[in-house]
Amino acid sequence: MPLLIVLVFVYNMPQLFPSTGAYLGVPFFAGLVSLVVTEAAYMAEIHRSGLLSVAKGQKEAGHALSIGFFGIQRIIIIPQAIRVSMPALINEFVTIIKLSSLVSAISLSEILQVGQRLYSQNFLVLETLLAVAVYYVAIVTMFSSLLHWAEKKMDIPSRSPEALSDQQCEDLRKQSKPAVHAPIDANQKGIPKALLLKDIKKSYGQNEVLKGIDLKVKAGEVLSLIGPSGSGKTTLIRTINDLEKIDNGEIVLFGENFIKTKEQTNRRDVYQGIKRIGMVFQSFNLFPHKTVLENIMIAPQYHNKNDSVEDTKAQSLFLLDRVGLLAHAYKYPHQLSGGQQQRVAIARALAMSPDIMLFDEPTSALDPEMVGEVLKVIQDLAKEGMTMIIVTHEMEFALSVSDRVIMMERGVIQVDASPTDIIENPNKMEGVERVKEFMGKVA
Repeated sequence: MPLLIVLVFVYNMPQLFPSTGAYLGVPFFAGLVSLVVTEAAYMAEIHRSGLLSVAKGQKEAGHALSIGFFGIQRIIIIPQAIRVSMPALINEFVTIIKLSSLVSAISLSEILQVGQRLYSQNFLVLETLLAVAVYYVAIVTMFSSLLHWAEKKMDIPSRSPEALSDQQCEDLRKQSKPAVHAPIDANQKGIPKALLLKDIKKSYGQNEVLKGIDLKVKAGEVLSLIGPSGSGKTTLIRTINDLEKIDNGEIVLFGENFIKTKEQTNRRDVYQGIKRIGMVFQSFNLFPHKTVLENIMIAPQYHNKNDSVEDTKAQSLFLLDRVGLLAHAYKYPHQLSGGQQQRVAIARALAMSPDIMLFDEPTSALDPEMVGEVLKVIQDLAKEGMTMIIVTHEMEFALSVSDRVIMMERGVIQVDASPTDIIENPNKMEGVERVKEFMGKVA
């Protein structure tokens, strides 16, 4: 409804409901309530559009770092949504200031009403209205300038920090320190399987994507998941850190309860387990409103992993140096190449000192020239004994870095073999020829 109708209706509400007279009978409160009621819906839609503009991958990245719902909203979603909403919010604020002139209709002493009283006395109608207009322009200018300043502060894409010099990198290197966590040694007695997947099933409507997957992964083992598109590879690793809910089965993490079907899952067990699993996404999913260094620090800070912010920063700088990006510590993700962004994503996952790393086609979004720099980081992790599950189409890489190559097709595991069996003993295992055929087509 038009604001004028709402104003008159609210101001006269005490005639229908006398108990409201103490509040709505006062012009100021009646005007305030009317403006709030009228503008709330418009403001809500502006904020809703801002929230919807944030990519789904941002929430998934927060979940993969074991950040809770409210933490994701506060740290990741809302700051990005506000930046998107600011232009529309500024316009709506200006509209509200202009509409406030209508409260003069309910006898609230307002600039326009003051002007009306003046020109009824001095008969200088145009001159008085011009003075009123100047006041409104001054007020609107003040508010819009303040809001534009806030918008500029949040305008991340306009910032252009430079890469650090060699000397600056050396100074940061002195501040850095490695984390004390080391990958679990599979040779120790009593170490259970890193992952145990039992009869995992997942459907989307009538489409059964995973048809009873059974899989055992030892600590320190590197598995490569290969197979044609739509075979269920990505869905499988997304169930391992609860990005996809399983319909049936159970996932055991280092001998402890982790994920079961929806009715049986203990959410506390899930969040504790996710902290032990790092994930690197195909599309990076870095937080665009945070610098490279802040992206890496965000999860350890949220979980209070270190005694101080200085310790978190020191370990994050070490990880950045490890992936060869220390010089870009204060840049934003949009200022990096695809290969650099993916290396930052790996460092961000490592910041939580995970026992297992999941890679969802980490090179598929990269140019061929950038693939090597990402694969080199993954190979270094494999040499250090990190337990990893890698969804990949890089067949040569899969054979060189993996302990086992698992081929999925139509929602089931067709082949589970070592690279040696695939290359040298294809006749000893059923289905290995299918793997070689698929690899030949990919190549």
